[in-house]
This record gives sequence, structure tokens and C-alpha cells, in this order.
Amino acid sequence: MNEFILAALQGMIQLPWWGYVVLTLVLTHITIASVTIYLHRTMSHRAMDLHAIPSHFFRFWLWLTTGQVTKEWVGVHRKHHAKCEQEGDPHSPVVYGIKKVFWQGAELYRVASKDKAEINKYSVGCPDDWIERHLYTPYTFYGPVVMLLIDMLLFGAAGVTIWAVQMLWIPVTAAGVINGVGHWFGYRNYHCEDASRNIVPWGIIIGGEELHNNHHAFGTSAKFSVKKGEFDLGWHYIRALEIMGLATVKKLPPQLKLLPAAHSSDYDNLQAIVTHRYHVAQQSLRMMKKTWKAEVKSLKKRFQETGAEADKSRWEQLKSAWQTLAKDTVLAADEKTKLEQALAGHSALTHVYKMRAELVSLWARSSDSREQLAARWQAWYRSAELSPLPAMVSFSQQLRRYA
Repeated sequence: MNEFILAALQGMIQLPWWGYVVLTLVLTHITIASVTIYLHRTMSHRAMDLHAIPSHFFRFWLWLTTGQVTKEWVGVHRKHHAKCEQEGDPHSPVVYGIKKVFWQGAELYRVASKDKAEINKYSVGCPDDWIERHLYTPYTFYGPVVMLLIDMLLFGAAGVTIWAVQMLWIPVTAAGVINGVGHWFGYRNYHCEDASRNIVPWGIIIGGEELHNNHHAFGTSAKFSVKKGEFDLGWHYIRALEIMGLATVKKLPPQLKLLPAAHSSDYDNLQAIVTHRYHVAQQSLRMMKKTWKAEVKSLKKRFQETGAEADKSRWEQLKSAWQTLAKDTVLAADEKTKLEQALAGHSALTHVYKMRAELVSLWARSSDSREQLAARWQAWYRSAELSPLPAMVSFSQQLRRYA
């Protein structure tokens, strides 16, 4: 009897301590790959098609390690994109606060998944076959239980720890880190209408999901890395599946093409700029920030030289105006008044701000006809090329090359 208990505690496979660590990382990484490739890129955004073999494997593995229902995950995620950072977003740190989303992200997901009307609305196209209806959906609890029994049988007492890490991995990395930190901290390649961030440029631990701003800029792309130095491990898994004939990539980020010389601002040129609007918005934002920094630095120097309270007040007022300057949405009345006061006497910054606001508004006016858009675009170009600021002239000439 004692020998039986000892054998059960040891399990069928004994490993050194580091072996259990490596094994746990491998098992949890398979779960990450299942989430990013199957649930996210394939089912939620239709960026690719999967062969039945990997598709059924991912569904089975997710049932074992998370008890996840495909329809619920897809419904919650699509709703997040549809209402990002607004009332109704299931897990936005802008709405709920970063602490709540990071620590209670899994609970926010569970609450959203209970709204069957919304789930049905946003989960069109999810699996509805026999195994989904008779096993995965009605018996979500049994998957993790089976996984626990397998871990204990193979690794004994150590298997319980391995299982616990498996159960915590997605709630922490996906619900906490990606949904929370991915909308709170990091860098932005594209000035999207939301708060998404690239946490780090190397998407390894969470399979490429770390490149969250890139994903929000090009939501239907199967590839999340877009710039030199960025690495999307999930994309390399997809390429391997594609080479083996087990996946078909449908969409990738649009590639920016620059003509060797500027051309007329016709509708095709405008279409190219609208396609790359997040990149254009980010470039114009950087130009405005550079102008703003120069003005703030000048005011600070003046205050240091004079010591006048009036100069100090103007410096502090402009220094605190950046968040309002960077907004692409319509300003509230009090915000507009404060910004006008902060910009008073700063002609260069006012000019860049107004030119950028009009640039962003071009792709926001969907009711304009093709001819109206082209005319407004040409008017913006003419105004930019006559700008007293060399940076604005250079920027407009660069935009003329988009194709």
C-alpha cells in the first residue's frame, strides 16, 4: 500500500526540478499558441483559415487547459473591438481602471460571457458541430478536471503544481497582461482611436500578442509584427502550418509603397493615405509633439531668465496641454477654451495643430463623395505646401508619394 502511494506521488515520469519548469513552460506555451492562432487570428478576425487537424487539436487542448468555449471567447473579443475604450467594452482599463482589469480581468470576461444576447450577436461563424454542442460547450468544467488527472498520473504530486500554473496562465497573461497592460503601458506605432500599446517589440512569451497596438491598427491581419526589430512568434507558427498545407493566410498588414517622386493628389493617392491613416496620424502627431516641445522649452528658458510669474504661468499652461493637443476626438467646451488659452501667442504650434486636425478629419467624413474628398485633400495639400514651417512642407511632399 505504501509503495502504491509513493508511486502515485512520484507519477509515471520523474524529472529534475528544472525539467518540470521547462515542461510547464512548454505546456502553457501550447495553450498560448492555441489562443492566438485559433481563437484570436482565425476565429475572431478571420485573418486565416485552419485545416481541420490543427483546428480540432486547438479546440481540444483549450477545452483541457482552460475549459474555454470558442463562441464566448470570440463574442467577448469582437465586442471589445466594436466598443473599444467605450461604455460596453468588456475589459477596458480606460473604463474600469488598470488595477481592476489586471487583477480581475478573468472575472470581467466571465461577466461579459454571461450576456447571451451579446455573445450571439458577436460570435457569428463559430463552430456548431456535434462535439461542440455535446462536449465542449455543456461540459466546460470537465476539461480541466481531465487535465488534472493526466498531470497527476504522469507527474504525481508535481503534476498538481503544473496543473495550477496551466489554469492560471491564460487568466494572467491574456485577461490581465494583454487586456490590461496592452491598453495602458508600452509604445505605439499607430495612433489608433483606442489606447492600445505594444508592450514590447518581441512577441515571444504570449505568442505575439505583446504587439497589441499593431493588432488594433490592422485587426484582420494574421501577422502582428510590422516594423523592423519586431518579432511575432505566433506568425512563425502560422507560416510553418502554411508550409505544411495546414493553414491559409487571408490578410496581412498593408504595405506602404512610396513613389520615387511626388505625384498629383488624386483619389488613388488619397486612398493610399486613408489605408495607412494610423501611420499618417502617428507621423503628424510626432511632428506636432516636436513643435510643442520646442515651444515649451522656449517658455521655460524665458521664465528662467525673467523669473516673472506670468512667464511661469504660460510655461506651465502649455506644458500641461499635451494630452488635449493629442486628442483626435471633438473637445469638450472647457477643454477647447483651455487649449485656446494655452496656444495663444504660439503661431507655429497653432498652425501644426489645425493642419493635423483637418488631416485626421478627412478620413472621418465617410458621407463625403469621392469628388468632395479629393477636393478637400487637394486643398489640404496646397495649404501644407505654402506652410511657413519646413517640417510641414516636407511632410506634405512625403504624403504625395503614397501609392
